[in-house]
Parts: sequence; structure tokens; C-alpha cells
Amino acid sequence: MPDFGERLEAVFAQSGRLCVGIDPHSFLLEQWGLPDTAEGTREFGLRVVDAADGTVGILKPQVAFFERHGSAGFAALEDVLTAARAASMLVIGDAKRGDIGTSVEAYGQAWLTPGSPLEVDAVTLAAYQGVGSIAAPIALAQANGKGVFVLAATSNPEAAEVQTAVLSRGPFDGRTVAAGIIAEVDAINAEEPGLGSVGVVIGATIELIDYGISVGELLDTPILGPGFGEQGAAFADLSSIYGLAAKNVIVTVSRSVLRAGPAGIAAEIEKQAAELAEATA
Repeated sequence: MPDFGERLEAVFAQSGRLCVGIDPHSFLLEQWGLPDTAEGTREFGLRVVDAADGTVGILKPQVAFFERHGSAGFAALEDVLTAARAASMLVIGDAKRGDIGTSVEAYGQAWLTPGSPLEVDAVTLAAYQGVGSIAAPIALAQANGKGVFVLAATSNPEAAEVQTAVLSRGPFDGRTVAAGIIAEVDAINAEEPGLGSVGVVIGATIELIDYGISVGELLDTPILGPGFGEQGAAFADLSSIYGLAAKNVIVTVSRSVLRAGPAGIAAEIEKQAAELAEATA
């Protein structure tokens, strides 16, 4: 079974690095002429899958927009995930789960177990309790050819105070919280050839130097890069943001394509995929 890093590299080679977010905000549902209900989110998600199919190879549904509709919302998400898998696209569940012990292991089982109703190819995780706390879902991902993306340096400004705080104990004493997470992930990925299966989330709107992040520790690590498009980052800035690690970045867009509406989203996805390919040629 190929590991997640190998699968991701294959998608990069075949379909490029653009990832389309499936974020059924209330205002977008209204704009699309859909009800703000579980059925509305289902229809929205399925239309995004259809629009992206054949142009991009990665989708990232934001779980929160489905979860707010309760069990019916999760059922809608299951249908969207099934459609995306049927289209042979790589799916990243943006769930941002995190806990310890059997609790975080259960989160991993929900999202990373083959055949689970919520099965995805990778899931976002929060390691506030330490990277060691998410060892169980990481192990499950590696066993099943799947991946995880650990929050490290996010694009929201209120995160900077915590993520740039300096550690005062342990093997990464003197480094920032973000840099410590990345160093631990780098050590895990060093055990695999090629691109690793454990990725990190690094927002495209931050300066790596401000977070004490060394690009050298990102060369074998997949990077989920939110912040392009409506949040301000440009495709042309990819190399200046991530340096030599830019080749590993999953370039995520959501509102900048979703605002095109049901009639225009397919053309907008094609346009942005072509712009990204040109910017990284």
C-alpha cells in the first residue's frame, strides 16, 4: 500500500497542487440559492465535487459547516465524502480534532479507518497537549496509507501569541511552539523515504522567520497552506513564503472560488488551477 506522501506526490504530478475547500457558509448557501440546512450543505458539497472533478485532485471539506446541522449534517458530509472518493480525489477532512489517550484514538478511527462513513485521506489535528498526544491517530494513518496535518503556524492573527511563545523545557528548549511542532513532525517523517505522511498547517499569510521556523525542517513534510485568494496570499508569492519547501505545499482556496456560484465555479477552479500552474512552472 503506498503511503500518504507517495499518494500526495502522485496527485501533485497528475493534477497540480490546488486544493478546493468545501465551506458551505450561510452566506454562500444563500448566494447559491440553497437553504441553510443539512440538505443545502449536501447539495452545495456535491456541486463543488462535480465542479472540481477533472481539474484538481484535492478537496478539503470544512467539517464545522456540516456539523452545525447535527446528525443530518454529518449524513450530508458522508454523502459528499463518498462522492469525492468516487471521483478519485484526495480528501482532507478539516476537522481539527485533538485530545489524549483513547479519546484522540477514537477521533482517528472515525476519520482514518478504511470503510468508516467519515473516511478521508487525511485529517487536520490540533496538538495543544503535545505532538505525542496524537501518536495514536498518526500510527493509524501510517498503517492505512493515510495522512494527518498538525496545526503549527496558522493564519489567524490571534494565534501568534501562543504559536510564537518560546519553549522553556524539553528537547526543543528555546524554540517557538510552532517550530517545536514542526521539528517533531520532521523527526517522524525522517523515518519514511520521500515525502512524509505527517504534514503541518502553515498559513500563507505569516512570515516563517517571525515564528522561528526553519525551512530545512520542512523539506520532507507536506504543508497545508490556507490563506490564498480571499485572505490575501498570491500564488506568485509561494516560493517567497515557503522557500525550498514550496514544492510540498497544498495550495488551498475556498471563498475565492466558491463566490463564483454554481454557474461559475467550474470555470473559476480551472482559471485558478491554470494560474497556479503558471506561477509554479
